[in-house]
Amino acid sequence: MYYAIISEDVEDSVAPRQEGREAHIARLEQLRDEGRLLLAGPHPAVDGEDAGPAGFTGSLVIAEFPSLDDARAWADADPYVQTGAYASVTVKPFKRVMP
Repeated sequence: MYYAIISEDVEDSVAPRQEGREAHIARLEQLRDEGRLLLAGPHPAVDGEDAGPAGFTGSLVIAEFPSLDDARAWADADPYVQTGAYASVTVKPFKRVMP
């Protein structure tokens, strides 16, 4: 089943995001390579493609996991959690309807 991992950033998360970015992306690439990643990306703090110095306000990952507990464990181990970039993380089941 798919699960949505919805993360909210702390204020001024630019530095902790930079610190954890390489490891964060590597984990997403692993999900992609396993065919389990539906989509992933950050929420820019400004209305535009390039967040620039404004940074991001959070992230969304939708991926396939065997269970909600497995999805939560994966989310809890995210490098952005470890570096303090995320203030909170919500994990919930996601039902893909379209496309």
